Amino acid sequence: MFKIKKIVLLILTFYSVSAFSQISFGKSTKINDQWKFILQDNQDFKNTSFNDDTWQTVNVPHDWSIKGQLSPTLASGTGYLPGGIAWYRKSIDIPLDTKGQKIFLYFEGVYNRSELYINGKSIGKRPNGYISFAYDATSSIKYGEKNTIAVRVDHSKSADSRWYTGSGIYRNVWLTYSNPIHIAQWGVYAYPEINKNSGVLNIEVDLENGLDDKESLELVNELINNKGKIVAKSVNKIKIEAKQSAKVSTKIKVNNPELWDLEHPNLYQLKTTVLKAGKVIDQTITQTGFRSFTFKPNKGFALNGKWMKVKGVCLHHDAGVLGSAVPIEVWKSRLETLKKIGVNAIRTSHNPQAPDFYKLCDELGLLVLNEAYDEWEYPKRKWIEGWNVGTPGFEGSYDIFADWSEKDLEDMVRRDRNHLSVFAWSIGNEVDYPNDPYSHPVLDGGGDTGFSQAVYGGYKKEAPDAMRLGDIAKRLVAAVKKYDKSRPTTAGLAGVAMSNETAYPGALDITGYNYTESKYLSDHKKYPNRVIYGSENRHDMDAWLSVKNNDYIFGQFLWTGIDYLGESRSWPSRGFNSGLVDFLGQIKPRGYFRQSLWSNKPMVYIGTYISNNKKDEELSKDAWPIWNYEEGQTIRVVCYTNTAKVRLELNGAIVGDEKKYNEKKGIIFWDIPFKSGILEAVGLSNDGKAISRHAIVSSKQPNGLTIKVENSIINKDKGVAQLIIQVIDENGVPIMLSDNEVTCSITGPAILLGLEAGNNTDMTDYTDNKQRVFHGKISAYIQATGKTGLVDVKFTSPWLKSIETTLEVK
Repeated sequence: MFKIKKIVLLILTFYSVSAFSQISFGKSTKINDQWKFILQDNQDFKNTSFNDDTWQTVNVPHDWSIKGQLSPTLASGTGYLPGGIAWYRKSIDIPLDTKGQKIFLYFEGVYNRSELYINGKSIGKRPNGYISFAYDATSSIKYGEKNTIAVRVDHSKSADSRWYTGSGIYRNVWLTYSNPIHIAQWGVYAYPEINKNSGVLNIEVDLENGLDDKESLELVNELINNKGKIVAKSVNKIKIEAKQSAKVSTKIKVNNPELWDLEHPNLYQLKTTVLKAGKVIDQTITQTGFRSFTFKPNKGFALNGKWMKVKGVCLHHDAGVLGSAVPIEVWKSRLETLKKIGVNAIRTSHNPQAPDFYKLCDELGLLVLNEAYDEWEYPKRKWIEGWNVGTPGFEGSYDIFADWSEKDLEDMVRRDRNHLSVFAWSIGNEVDYPNDPYSHPVLDGGGDTGFSQAVYGGYKKEAPDAMRLGDIAKRLVAAVKKYDKSRPTTAGLAGVAMSNETAYPGALDITGYNYTESKYLSDHKKYPNRVIYGSENRHDMDAWLSVKNNDYIFGQFLWTGIDYLGESRSWPSRGFNSGLVDFLGQIKPRGYFRQSLWSNKPMVYIGTYISNNKKDEELSKDAWPIWNYEEGQTIRVVCYTNTAKVRLELNGAIVGDEKKYNEKKGIIFWDIPFKSGILEAVGLSNDGKAISRHAIVSSKQPNGLTIKVENSIINKDKGVAQLIIQVIDENGVPIMLSDNEVTCSITGPAILLGLEAGNNTDMTDYTDNKQRVFHGKISAYIQATGKTGLVDVKFTSPWLKSIETTLEVK
């Protein structure tokens, strides 16, 4: 078992010399443009002679489900959107002068059950839609000719997940040329050991020799700081037998390395070069950095020796109207927003994310708990008619688990083990949910089970035996340790009491508890060597205090960080909207509540609603900043703050009592009569100094629109700009209650990817150019088409003043 001790990591993010491809060898280029697509199935589509002229032309990343028709006849679990079977085709020229080089195709992700054909020949299948994979296509390539790539994608089991997955080639595709002798796929691995102010970087490089002769090579590793200076170097000689692979292990010393942390994500580059007879035959440049972490049962988690709380959120991989094909600019904006709230960690629920996601977390300073599976050998319930209602379905990925689970997990680890942000590997989520499907006699209760009566329907003898969980966990943990022993393994346990009767928790290095804060103290006492944290938690104050007030609980991961598609309620419902951030990527009221708990910067926020005046009424974490009611009506004003006390002012005059921060509830409130004007909360320090303010203003009738442009200059290579449009009155005051319809029109080298208002119950088409605002806002995603120039974007709405802006594509 992994020993809970201080360890140090140096992590790499792979860049090829020619382009970032995450494959770690050769020269790679994206081949995302001009694919042919059809949502049909016919085995003739694989043939080189097939004429695809009538097919739709698309660029990948591409998610066909998000453009499908929302329908109440489809599964609620996947957001009432369709799946199906589709084909992609593309012709590529392989120059004659590249003959002798190897040709690889690298897919960052295809959802799901894909099969690749080159010139009519099947190259391979990959059923898991979240795993990146590469194929050696050399034997099927025709040099000096056009070559036909065909990809069949089978998402006919459209209700195979409990959330929206998307469908298609929804991540980047790369074409890689390499020497027959090259670094293996994901073949560079490095980890440091630190002694006071010096570090030793341990590097492992896997090499492959595709030639028929034994070869003598030289391997050079150079560590480069952020000023471009080489700070350490190693040179190794190696001989590789014909058609064999070899591993080179080496060490380089680093003096006074700059550590990576959440505030200062310092990065280096590692350049790995392979030479034959003095000539460079392969090279990869890798972003890297140093850090240490510590896990202890009684003290929790430390980063670089500093004890801290992990303030995490769970994230699915979609972005509202964009579906699962999410541009890096959108993820960057969302992660920066979460960090502004105070979030310092992400749990990839419940599958690996795109490579860009980890790259961003490395650069922004966010920890990542990297999760592989939501389902093991048996299917979970998949809701069809709403969330936890009706008759469930049982489609899923369980049928590929026996053949692919270890391979997929190993590939996830090999791909992501060199990311500085990843601090733990999760082998599963809620696979131990009692009687879904595993069961155990402890569920009958009584005796020393901890239950006074039967729970979860009691023990079901005919159900799969929960004792199998331990055996499977041990096998998966071994798969992780095969390629990375530097991080702990973990899982999110849903049925802790049942799992404690098995070998499952003991197989893990650190143990995640989903929604079972009540077990923290008792299990800490019963299992004193167990490191415990909240792997999935509600947003309530008590769940956070269980972390904040107990050193032995190192953190929590809220469900969820951002609203996501799928896991929907009964129609109409697009998805699950418990996020701190909405479908637009904008902070919701509960995001400000969380900011008051997690941020170190002084903040104050006020929202309002009409109270029901019941004695047991809970103070809302979801109060929107609205100040439009009837004159004299009693309105509840709630305040989320981290300041010592707050003063409330209405039109410059103090109203109500100055109130101290409520340590128990985290919310203070006033009930005051409504009067039109400006309502402002003033956050005060202990000595009464104003250190933060937030005001809301009564609005008049809608009069016009305003635009906030997050990035006005976008890259011609499919760069994306996000525009936030707000309905305002004649004085420029935002109108939260507006639901006006807005139309977007574009001229210039760009297209509209979609409009997103964030309304979970609006089941109209979000991918066209018209949409109603929600809370007065709507977002537009504008993508460059490949040419430079100016892009004029105009927004209009009946009876409102229109507005336009200009973007520059470079």
